[in-house]
Amino acid sequence: MTRIMVVGGGIGGAAVALGLHKAGFEVTVHEAHPDGGDDAGAFLTLASNGMRALAQLDAAAPVNGLGFPLRTMSVLDEDGRQLATVPLGEHDHAPTRYRCLRRAELGEALRAEVRRRRIPLRHAARLTGLTESSGGVTVRFADGGTAHADLVVGADGLHSAVRSQLDPDGDRPQYAGQRVFYGYTADAPAPSGGPEDRITMIRGSGAAFGYAHSPDGEAYWFARVPGPPASAEELAGTGPDGWREQLLALLRPDRTPAADIVAATTDRLMVTNARHLPPGGRWRGRRTVLLGDAAHAASPATGQGASMALEDAVVLAKALREAGPDGGPSAAAHEAALARYEALRRPRAEQNTVTSARLTASRTDRRSPAGAPPRDSERPAPGVDEELLRLLDWDTPLPPAGLPA
Repeated sequence: MTRIMVVGGGIGGAAVALGLHKAGFEVTVHEAHPDGGDDAGAFLTLASNGMRALAQLDAAAPVNGLGFPLRTMSVLDEDGRQLATVPLGEHDHAPTRYRCLRRAELGEALRAEVRRRRIPLRHAARLTGLTESSGGVTVRFADGGTAHADLVVGADGLHSAVRSQLDPDGDRPQYAGQRVFYGYTADAPAPSGGPEDRITMIRGSGAAFGYAHSPDGEAYWFARVPGPPASAEELAGTGPDGWREQLLALLRPDRTPAADIVAATTDRLMVTNARHLPPGGRWRGRRTVLLGDAAHAASPATGQGASMALEDAVVLAKALREAGPDGGPSAAAHEAALARYEALRRPRAEQNTVTSARLTASRTDRRSPAGAPPRDSERPAPGVDEELLRLLDWDTPLPPAGLPA
């Protein structure tokens, strides 16, 4: 049986381990962090495409118990005028509604499913070297240990050690032009009127702001602020009080709920620099392949990072399954499967990267005319993409690379 090592035990790594195990491979997961390794403070939205991918991995049920659904999106201008209210994705289909949840909760739910299926998961296993040969891949770890596999999947995130081994001269993550603030508060006024299960996007004069209230009244919010990156000293030394005052100075001139929500946030307020990978980097070797942020990290403007990684997991597992899991496939067959995965995934993933970079670079300080339609950054993905549905469906064979699904 083909032995596949997944490097990275976060969202993408756990998901692809589930897919490869379902496809019949012998899978192990190696995670660098001693515990989960997820950003405990961050939250995300899983779009309908991400929820569909989870269902194909038989992992939707545990995730549906986390966070809360989002069915609509409202768009406000800096004066608080409502510009639009639009449905989000497959809003009328409960299993595939958008879902807002903490990143750490999603990662741990997927790792719990990995453990439940008895897939070996090793923590504190930091990769330091990788060598491909005709007989497989040998991986070296910081503790001096080694491991061997027929194939290696690098799902180790933006600062991927697998990518640095696979493409040592390739581009490194770059600052995407925005600081991202995010936080939680149970003390902000609850929204009045409008649909339930709603996320509100604000075209602020100094920041792009978004917020949603959970069923128990807790506000989840983020702000994307253009400008220079926060230095390492700022990130280490500026606490929630300092970040709050910086952000409030940008939000207070507007007549929207944003400033009140941030003012009500106490210690649960965090800042990070948005980063991305330029498109065009190397995704694979003969026996090594990248997935999720390790291959195509985008800035957060489109909100598709986790969903794209889940799509990758399904398509890679299907491509390798169709090459055959049971010992017989040659190295050439596996290499062809990796090439097929890349050909099917790269255009869509890199289009998301390009779109997100364009949205991140767009100015946020221009006043919007009343009644203006939502910008691309505020438009939900189409409800159903038939080609994508066929690509993700576990029982539907993948199309030949380069042809429509």
